[in-house]
Amino acid sequence: MLDKTIEILSVKHLRGPNMWTYHPVIEVWVDIGDLEDYPSNLIPGFYERLVKALPSLQEHRCSYGEAGGFLKRVEEGTWPAHILEHLTLELQNLAGIPGGFGKARDGDRRGVYKVMVSAINEEVTLTALKYARDLYLALAQDTQDSVAQVKTILENLRDLGDDLLLGPSTACIVNAAEERGIPSIRLSEGNLVQLGYGSKQRRIWTAETDRTSAIAETISRDKDLTKSLLSSAGVPTPEGRTVTSADDAWEAAQDIGLPVVVKPIDGNHGRGVFINLYTQTEIQSAYAVAIDEGSEVLVERHIIGDEHRLLVVGNKVVAAAKGETVWVTGDGKHTVLELIQIQINSDPRRGKTEECPLNPVRIDSAVELELARQKLSGSSIPAIDQKVLIQSNGNVAFDVTDLVHPDTASQVALAARVVGLEIAGVDLVAQDISKPMASQNAAIVEVNAGPGLLMHLKPASGNPQPVGQAIADHLFPSGVDFRIPVIGIAGARGKTPVSEMVAHFLRLSNLYVGLSCSKGLFFGHRSIQKSNAANWENARRTLLNRAVEAAVIENNHLSMLIEGLAYDRCQVGIVLNIDPAANFPQYAIDDEDQIFSIVRTQVDVVLPTGVAVLNADDPMVAKMAELCDGEVIFFTQDASSPVIQAHLNKKGRVIIVGEQQILLQWGADEPKSIPVPRHAESNPSSPWKAINLGAAIAAAWALNIPFNVIEAGAETFVFDTTIPAGV
Repeated sequence: MLDKTIEILSVKHLRGPNMWTYHPVIEVWVDIGDLEDYPSNLIPGFYERLVKALPSLQEHRCSYGEAGGFLKRVEEGTWPAHILEHLTLELQNLAGIPGGFGKARDGDRRGVYKVMVSAINEEVTLTALKYARDLYLALAQDTQDSVAQVKTILENLRDLGDDLLLGPSTACIVNAAEERGIPSIRLSEGNLVQLGYGSKQRRIWTAETDRTSAIAETISRDKDLTKSLLSSAGVPTPEGRTVTSADDAWEAAQDIGLPVVVKPIDGNHGRGVFINLYTQTEIQSAYAVAIDEGSEVLVERHIIGDEHRLLVVGNKVVAAAKGETVWVTGDGKHTVLELIQIQINSDPRRGKTEECPLNPVRIDSAVELELARQKLSGSSIPAIDQKVLIQSNGNVAFDVTDLVHPDTASQVALAARVVGLEIAGVDLVAQDISKPMASQNAAIVEVNAGPGLLMHLKPASGNPQPVGQAIADHLFPSGVDFRIPVIGIAGARGKTPVSEMVAHFLRLSNLYVGLSCSKGLFFGHRSIQKSNAANWENARRTLLNRAVEAAVIENNHLSMLIEGLAYDRCQVGIVLNIDPAANFPQYAIDDEDQIFSIVRTQVDVVLPTGVAVLNADDPMVAKMAELCDGEVIFFTQDASSPVIQAHLNKKGRVIIVGEQQILLQWGADEPKSIPVPRHAESNPSSPWKAINLGAAIAAAWALNIPFNVIEAGAETFVFDTTIPAGV
């Protein structure tokens, strides 16, 4: 077994719905070589080593449809590609990387397989698959400690995920939006994300949105200006002023009254903030640190109480967290620095990644000052049972949402409105968050734009709050349509003229239309690109355009096979025809069932409120009607077709294309007719024009375009022969 290996032959990233599933996947071709002769039941000890390394595989159901199903397959005997699929999924799952779909299928020759796995990010999932290959070989060859190997793999995958995936704050908003069926597009390697398509889109960057005012954000960074505006609106804030020197800081403190807080006027993340300062030495030392963290320094009255962070979304407090006081207890042996590591930083909730609700404690200038007050330093050894205060207010990560007094919530929401932020993190100091602010001299000390959400998603104690859902609901209120019409066209012939016709009908409806087809990319009446644009990249460009009110997208078989669709769902999905002889032997697609699986994707993604427009004269296309979540409109040149008659008997809609008239018939209702324009009459050199017009009229009908507009569109559409269509 030591000479056996698994070679990765090729990788495809299907970035949208595809022949395998609705979600992005990687399709990896692997050559298992001589391992074809070694199913898992013929490798001594393999099953036992696998279960020991990844006991959580017990949850994989596999073809048995029950927990333990996959391990049963391993025990009975299954091949490396199948095991590779499950190992990749489980490694991603244990590393906190979303994804649950996997398949393994035969390739084009002995020993070659296709492995498909959910891929929220191509590099992350491909790395997981390579680790899965290494793990499989180690298990098969029994060459190393597989438990330690899994531990190392998971650490590496988590680090890679932290670098390449959305942060938890952004991800929670995206996930909440997707749960409501709102599509997302990542716009950068960072946390800039588009939610929705075209003119209905919104953009987020963590907890900032495309409606976060630059003025409001600037105000929030200027703590002195923020306080001034809040005070003028009657919001309680601590008295204070900016200072220009260490001596001025001491003078201000005497004017305000001790104790005081010293902090940078435009700092963030609590850097350079010193609280509860009494002496001239403390205040002047704090000034020296604070001035390095910001452009100016603010001295203000110290408010007695605990620090709280309240999250405001759309004029409503949706979550609240409380800060902690951090102590260590002396044992007469260890230094303060060692006690911090032993008693505080050993807490598994503390860490440097975004997944950890609490940060590690380090001895910075603020901690040094706190220790100095107790006549200690980091190298001091406290006596047995001596309590040592490390931080007066540490991580704000303890949920208190249910305790917030209504009056306090009202004042906090007002503070966000005064600054001008629709989403804000408001810092409040109060002794008891369940009581009104006025009764305890509580005050709002900061209003922050782009607040972090992790403290509310993964509090150190208390209940997680659905802040992602609150932000998604604010961006897309209930009852508001968040989708533009997306019309996808697939088929072996006629896609381009049908795409152009549908776009023509939509333009006559006064919509700004994006058209991606084999003739090029068009926005409105402008030609953006005159080469073949019937591919994923140009379709995605159409959906990114904020002016586009309706998107018409032509999809060819090859693009659907190697890229997937550019959209998650569509309002109208048109399938014109299937050529059973069309195949792609280089991708092991060589029979009509596989071609059917590729093309059916266009029908699979039709919304429940949408419509599939299908050619009743093509038996393979007509068969797709049963796959549609929404309504079906058939088009035909044979009015007596059993498919058409059965559909009419079910009160369905059909388009019947005759030599002179195109009929629109709904069940037993009186049909409406449109004359076949002379330019669309069938002739030997262009046999598809009239039937193509019928398909386009069906799409217009599905989109509820008025009949008179459809009639005018059929008469006025002229196929532009000056621009050649792509393949």
